[in-house]
Amino acid sequence: MPEKVIIIGAGPAGLTAAYELIRRSDIKPVVLEATSEIGGLSRTILYKGNRIDIGGHRFFSKSKQIMSRWQDILPVQSLSNLAIHRPSLPFRLPETGPDPETEDSVMLVRNRISHILFLGKLFDYPLSVGLSTLRKLGPIRTLQIGLSYVETRLGPNFPPQSLEDLFIHRFGKELYRIFFKDYTEKVWGVSCRQIQPEWGQQRIKNLSIAKTVMHALTRSFTAGAIPGKQTETSLINTFLYPKFGPGQLWEETAGRIERGGGKIFLNHRVVGLKHKGNTVNRIHVRNEQTGKSERLPCDVVFSSMPVRDIIAGFEGPIPDRVRETARGLVYRDFIMVGLLLERMHPDLVSRSPSVHILPDQWIYIQEKGVRVGRVQIFNNWSPFMAADPNLAWIGAEYFCNRGDAIWNLSEKEMISLSISELEKIGLVRREDFIEGLSIRVPDAYPAYFGSYPEFNRIRLFTDTFSNLFLIGRNGMHRYNNQDHSMLSAITAVDNWLKGITSKANIWSVNTEKALNEELQK
Repeated sequence: MPEKVIIIGAGPAGLTAAYELIRRSDIKPVVLEATSEIGGLSRTILYKGNRIDIGGHRFFSKSKQIMSRWQDILPVQSLSNLAIHRPSLPFRLPETGPDPETEDSVMLVRNRISHILFLGKLFDYPLSVGLSTLRKLGPIRTLQIGLSYVETRLGPNFPPQSLEDLFIHRFGKELYRIFFKDYTEKVWGVSCRQIQPEWGQQRIKNLSIAKTVMHALTRSFTAGAIPGKQTETSLINTFLYPKFGPGQLWEETAGRIERGGGKIFLNHRVVGLKHKGNTVNRIHVRNEQTGKSERLPCDVVFSSMPVRDIIAGFEGPIPDRVRETARGLVYRDFIMVGLLLERMHPDLVSRSPSVHILPDQWIYIQEKGVRVGRVQIFNNWSPFMAADPNLAWIGAEYFCNRGDAIWNLSEKEMISLSISELEKIGLVRREDFIEGLSIRVPDAYPAYFGSYPEFNRIRLFTDTFSNLFLIGRNGMHRYNNQDHSMLSAITAVDNWLKGITSKANIWSVNTEKALNEELQK
């Protein structure tokens, strides 16, 4: 009889696990999702014909396996009608593909453009070393950056004890202070000195001044090309993107799971786990719409729910220090404000009436005196994200904690705050505002402070259960990208199907060693 497989969470990790099981076995998994949405942070919000990408998702991975999975769900557009140079991927793309003008199930090829707004000026992101950047910084600040970097490189090389140490080691004190410190502390709400260096090691990996300079020098020769295996992910300049945003891919994945015999239950929150010895044998789930609860037998559980909650849900005695560590884990919450505008500020964009938005997907806000952290321009992720291409459809991102002042603002107040701040820094004018909305996302980002330094207690405890696999960003309390969350799920499913109960290879996902091994496949 096929195993009773429970998957907790219908985000990228959970849906990937279910899809892998459907593809590779006769198992029909049950997916339990606490909310009414598919895709987690990778879902797409629809508002009056306009679409919002909550997290901002560039579909690029060094993993051949992940690139292949994405194209299995949504094929890449025809290469014959690309407006950019023909891409160069770690594997060959088919010459033919769907035309996004006439077909919906398609992955677009997009040029990446992003900037940092600092001192009222737009700097290339990643930073370039061209005359434009040097002119904007000025000779004194440029000299300070250079001397600071040289001083750092000539100084002692100690293992970083905090995120601040890591940034300074990679970029020097002055560049860290100008382009990294304020934005990062805006995201997390604490000093970079309080954040564990693992966050930077996962997000920027081997990126450094030297690699940034080399990228800037070679970018002109590879413009429009999707980078190969050796390119640092932070430096990619071309990526894939679903026609209607990331949620389109996960909605299609969910459809394939259900057509393959799997079941997805929305508004079903897991509130307890029963275990016997080193095996989880029953899941306690509550229907959030009816309030009714039931206990489901299980042979294996793949969980992407916040690890803080899964530990709290263990029924029966577990080590006090494990519960204490789980309770101390911190998550950063998030608010997206969607704003529909006649145009962005003409002084920043162009005097031409035909140009109404900047070309960026993202603008990182390094300016002081405002809470907004990033601005997305959804028109530039995909032209199909905006109902009217003649209007500017943008998103202002705010990082906060539930219960603080900004989280408790009404939607009208949140929209007004966003317009005021974006007007203050010169991105928009209030007179151009048409309408908007705000979206609150709890537990968006697992934090690398609080009790995180003791997280290994949790890992050692959960690893003792032969049939419990923690996967995904929240399931592993790791600030993983979408592709890393998917890889953790694929690895976990592979382990289960092969009878491997060790979790070591799952925890090694998103380490340089694991990626290097993947590149050799």
